[in-house]
Amino acid sequence: MAITRIGVIGAGTMGNGIAQVFAQAGFDVQLVDVAQPMLDRARTTIDRSLAKFVEKGKLAAADRDATLSRLSTSTAVDDLAGVDYVVEAIVEHAEVKRDLFARLDAITRPDVILATNTSSISITLIGAATKRPDKVIGMHFMNPVPLMGLVELIRGQATSDESMQTAFGLCVKLGKTGVEAADYP
Repeated sequence: MAITRIGVIGAGTMGNGIAQVFAQAGFDVQLVDVAQPMLDRARTTIDRSLAKFVEKGKLAAADRDATLSRLSTSTAVDDLAGVDYVVEAIVEHAEVKRDLFARLDAITRPDVILATNTSSISITLIGAATKRPDKVIGMHFMNPVPLMGLVELIRGQATSDESMQTAFGLCVKLGKTGVEAADYP
């Protein structure tokens, strides 16, 4: 399956950085958060970050504009029904994440990988909230996401080799280095 549309949930520091790097790498990104002011702040942060890259000569103005054009925002999780890959970056609370993953499991296609940016909650625990634990993976980006090159990829007990390979492939497309890490808090 070709991955072209990315869903990012959570427009805070990590979520907006994740949305930016996917959009910069040519993916269409749907950034979702519960409140419009969070989304507006995220867009402003991304715009400033891209402007710094343009100022430093690391990004052409046309590429900045193209990146911003690939980024859309929403306050409705249901708007992620058509994405090809999801990265969650919400509050570090196990039950909130499990509830979200159960909802994502219900609204996204069965072949969609559901990734979490968590560094403190078991991937196996989160995956157990879905009917696709083989497609639940940890994809822990480092802060600040646009500058840091490392991404920890965490396999839950049921995460498939195919899901891990897909995540490693995405890291390459993002210009990041994926490193497999163990699933423990």
